[in-house]
Amino acid sequence: MTASEGFTEFLREQLAPLGRLSFRRMFGKTGVFCQGLMFAVVADDTLYLRIDAQNRDELAEAAATPPLSYEKHGRSIDLAFWAVPERLLDEPEELLTWARSALGAASRVAARRPASPKRARHGGAPPVT
Repeated sequence: MTASEGFTEFLREQLAPLGRLSFRRMFGKTGVFCQGLMFAVVADDTLYLRIDAQNRDELAEAAATPPLSYEKHGRSIDLAFWAVPERLLDEPEELLTWARSALGAASRVAARRPASPKRARHGGAPPVT
């Protein structure tokens, strides 16, 4: 369920204008990070972007497919990550626009979380530029 090496390299190239990206395996998926913020997840070579109340309307086209979810106690739990429409993989500028929106959502989500001891030592997440 994690990102293939080829898909990871594709994303690294397409999303390079955002800044330094890192990819980390998490719970059988791949987290996509920029500026210390997880703004996307890859599962089965499908890119899911962070959604919040502020970018939900902007990225509404992604609501046509189910959000990233997991099973817990026999129920499906939806996460705030929506799959990008496949057409965006052929539209680099629009994909970047969506990714910037997701990075903004990740920044807002991080700002609402209480600071963990690790975050406090490192001064929290850097600002989005």
